[in-house]
Amino acid sequence: MSDDDAQSGSAMMPPRRCGFVALIGAPNVGKSTLVNALVGSKVTIVSRKVQTTRALIRGIVIENNAQIILVDTPGIFAPKRRLDRAMVSTAWSGAHDADLVCVLLDARAGIDDEADAILTKLGSVDHPKILVLNKIDLVPREKLLALAQAANQRLKFVDTFMVSALSGDGVDDLRRALAARVPEGPFHYPEDQMSDAPMRSLAAEITREKIYRHLHQELPYQSTVETDSWTERKDGSVRIEQTIFVERDSQRKIVLGKGGATIKSIGADSRKELTEIVGHPVHLFLFVKVRDGWGDDPERYREMGLEFPKE
Repeated sequence: MSDDDAQSGSAMMPPRRCGFVALIGAPNVGKSTLVNALVGSKVTIVSRKVQTTRALIRGIVIENNAQIILVDTPGIFAPKRRLDRAMVSTAWSGAHDADLVCVLLDARAGIDDEADAILTKLGSVDHPKILVLNKIDLVPREKLLALAQAANQRLKFVDTFMVSALSGDGVDDLRRALAARVPEGPFHYPEDQMSDAPMRSLAAEITREKIYRHLHQELPYQSTVETDSWTERKDGSVRIEQTIFVERDSQRKIVLGKGGATIKSIGADSRKELTEIVGHPVHLFLFVKVRDGWGDDPERYREMGLEFPKE
């Protein structure tokens, strides 16, 4: 091949693109499920309990010549306590810092009070906005079209997509559109890296998800999990020690369960999923401790990637 041929061949290659895409929406609209569907692997905690995504956990998607960095923000809701305010502040900072903003609406709920407040506030965000109607498999087509029209009348969207994050319907089209819209530029992350959340953090998120799944309404979402140690052993297995922090001794007893049955079930479920992700046997050791007033401790907020609200 001549130098001219090589140059003409490289000129045919489309330029690389890379950008941050923030997913904004009320709690439980399906942001975390959509991130996992777009990436094709589990990178964020998915729970029926609201406000489970505390920090800006990113999923990384490679689509053709583009790298899409997904910012899965905490659900935006009316904050009541300090932790709530930190989460909402983090969500809005994610929207302002991104190259594109995906606004998720639950097709069943439509433009309810929470969605209405989000659409109003998004008027101050300058970045291009894409409307994503999720859970479309649960709603008649006429209602979807009416909802899309109503939302576009409220806010200027550059595009509208209808998806089911759970089934994957419409997700490929959305992924391709995001790849085409992120700005030109070099990739920020290695091509084989799916998430910039360190494995310790992901391990803690997985255990926290199992706590929600087992305890549902019995334990407030203030509970947190920290990965204390992560040791790779000579036989290829990984030893992980984690501490589950709760605010009261009564909550500690709930997590432990009768004869330690609940903590054993949580540990077994978390160990199974961690083994699949790590690709090696995992030895998981869980401890439960009471940390009174951790919701007002600035250090805990920093560990979760949140800014500590002064008031």
